[in-house]
Amino acid sequence: MTQIPPRSLGSLTTSAIGFGAMVLSPGMYGEIDDDRSIGALHAAFDAGATLVDTSDGYGNDGHNERLVGRALRERGGNDIVVATKFGLRIPEEAPAHRFAVNYAFGELAVNADPVHVRGYAEQSLRNLGIDAIDLYYPHFPDPQVPLADTVGAVAALVAAGLVRHLGLSNITAAQLREAHAAHPVTAVQTQWSMWQAPEPQLLATARELGVGIVAWSPLGGGFLTGTVQKVAGDDFRTNIPRFSAGNLAANNERYAPIRGIAADLGLTASQLALAWLLHQDDHVVPIPGSRTPAHIVENLDAARVTLHPDTLAHIDRALARFNPSGEGALL
Repeated sequence: MTQIPPRSLGSLTTSAIGFGAMVLSPGMYGEIDDDRSIGALHAAFDAGATLVDTSDGYGNDGHNERLVGRALRERGGNDIVVATKFGLRIPEEAPAHRFAVNYAFGELAVNADPVHVRGYAEQSLRNLGIDAIDLYYPHFPDPQVPLADTVGAVAALVAAGLVRHLGLSNITAAQLREAHAAHPVTAVQTQWSMWQAPEPQLLATARELGVGIVAWSPLGGGFLTGTVQKVAGDDFRTNIPRFSAGNLAANNERYAPIRGIAADLGLTASQLALAWLLHQDDHVVPIPGSRTPAHIVENLDAARVTLHPDTLAHIDRALARFNPSGEGALL
């Protein structure tokens, strides 16, 4: 296994760049078969990723978690930090608690009622084939359940040895404070990339409390690779306004100067986007996903890139003019 620089997420230590497994289930970025998905996971682990991120809501009936579990069994050892999320796979008898999102489907539904949390965790443990979840997140705050109650249910799992660390996903600064008062939070997962900044107050609060940041969609759903010309069919990105035909064409044109900076530095656009993000905070760990082993290795190599302050200033000036068209934030 190749070594890449480590980073701390609160009390956890992981590779500076992890691997987001969401893209490995069908219906996310188009069709894919399980053998290719397993190959991608092994490529990530072999290239030095020691954090893998999944969810019980990715794919049908825990498909994504089962993929990760298979790859972990084939690999052997226990050097991979496994993070998963709960709340989107609502039990048949439980109510769906709906909330609005900015994507085309308009809303999502969760149920993070404490009565269901242990059942969610036990199913994820079966899917993953592990004894304890290293980092466990409510996927979204439940609009009808106090966050402290959900956190209390996860805290009980920590006490029982089924979970090692509590994470939070898609939350505000105020919610982070509320949760941290109930039980120490190790990491917050939030959308963060060159084309989608998180709430500044959330970052400030995480730094104050010593909470790490896991950046989801650090390549802007693949846009920041500089290679996406269109999306269609069963690609999940058809739901994201920034990927509509007109917006995507305009955004690619505006992104050209940043692609040019990457070329001048001898980097790919993906590597520049990830290296830039790593320079924004000493405790941010991006979790890019890819299905192609060569791209996975390329992404992880960005952890070794050092950007001069003058280069960072140059990038920031280019980003200030980027101004993408269309909504890109989920919430």
